[in-house]
Amino acid sequence: MVDQTLRGFIANIEANLPNEFLRINAPVKRDLDITSTVFELERNGKSPLLFFENVEGFDLPVVTNVAGNRDLLSVALNTPADRLPITYRERCQGYLPAETVNDAPWQEVMLEGDALDLRKLPIPLHFAVDAAPYITAGQIAARDPETGIDTIGFHRLMLKGKNKLGLSIHSRRRMFEFHRRAEERGEPLPAVITIGVHPVHYMGSMAYHYPPNVRKYDIIGALFEEPYRVARSQTADIEVPAGAEIVIEGKILADTREPEGPFGEFTGYASYRSTENIFIADRIQMRADAIFHSVASGTAADHILVSSISREAEILNSLRRNLPNVLAVHVPLCTVGALMAIVQIKKTAEGQPKQAIMAALGTEFYVKTVVVVDEDVDIFNLSDVMWAVSTRTRADKDVSLIHGAMGAILDPTSDPETHTLTKVGIDATKPSGKDFAERLYISDEQRARVRDILARENITF
Repeated sequence: MVDQTLRGFIANIEANLPNEFLRINAPVKRDLDITSTVFELERNGKSPLLFFENVEGFDLPVVTNVAGNRDLLSVALNTPADRLPITYRERCQGYLPAETVNDAPWQEVMLEGDALDLRKLPIPLHFAVDAAPYITAGQIAARDPETGIDTIGFHRLMLKGKNKLGLSIHSRRRMFEFHRRAEERGEPLPAVITIGVHPVHYMGSMAYHYPPNVRKYDIIGALFEEPYRVARSQTADIEVPAGAEIVIEGKILADTREPEGPFGEFTGYASYRSTENIFIADRIQMRADAIFHSVASGTAADHILVSSISREAEILNSLRRNLPNVLAVHVPLCTVGALMAIVQIKKTAEGQPKQAIMAALGTEFYVKTVVVVDEDVDIFNLSDVMWAVSTRTRADKDVSLIHGAMGAILDPTSDPETHTLTKVGIDATKPSGKDFAERLYISDEQRARVRDILARENITF
């Protein structure tokens, strides 16, 4: 049986991947210190899981950067790092029904009434521009008021009071639709926030392309390769992860909007755009020794890597249905894990790159630029990609513009009212069936010879 808990994952990393684990015993402030530490390490080429033992003024430790690099996620998914998108895509094709258990560790402590106070949780202030401390690792679960099918997902949560959180449902996916349907009935949407779940859980929560009658818990089970264990919340008919650290039960109000934000978003900008919803907490339950999980916000890998991998997998899956000669897809972190996709193809006919461009843009509406390259281009090397764009793209023939397309609300280039924008497709492949300049290359054998020469001079890499 797989350990499906966050704390089990933390223990696994500390024991088996110690270079990717850093325990910080020195006192840190809730405001700015936690997320700033993540960015300072990233500037120095490191992105380990961070465990803060001593957050001043709070009893709970804080863990962050759980998804800070591909090695951490490869341990979570039990697959080689270079196969993460492929493994994700393959496992998401099957669904394993969740297993409901009666008892869960998060039932050990219950806070309600006067004892309920969200301000006692070590919720970080991530950036100086943020309007308030934000829960960033809160997975919200709710049911469709029409079908009863549940969904889960990340949504930023702004601390507004002892039982109130500001909420933005700007992804405009299932949670947005569930709340819209409840609001049409004049009803709040019962919801439960879980904090502290295994990284595989939120990898599964980022899956978007699946049948409407399938639960995300069934997808998470498929990623674990065994049924995901869930337990029923007590104030609402909603199931949540049995292994969670903290569970907050409540509701998203109908016909109520309050200012929310700004917040340092994945785009690298302070976002003032929000759906301005309100969550009211009715009860907090948690483990007696609960760990508070926070996702470093902004452009931190912890914030965008999971979505990058899920987008790579979803786009690859969509493309290969019609273009089996598509080899790989990369959504770079430097394009905030969302706004650009690079597609590698073994082109056999003209028109295939444009077909790939249209399919990729139609699969993931956050993506606004698609670049298609040949098999000799390393899609994980942006210098190589830009070389292909610069030397193989004919602007009059190979650049496609799609006007008025649906974009991300948080993309600062999208229209502030309609959230539409112009998307770009770039065919950076060589023309097929025509003579084209021969690319220079150095053979593996010659590279090995040169490395041997350098090694004899005590020069190593």
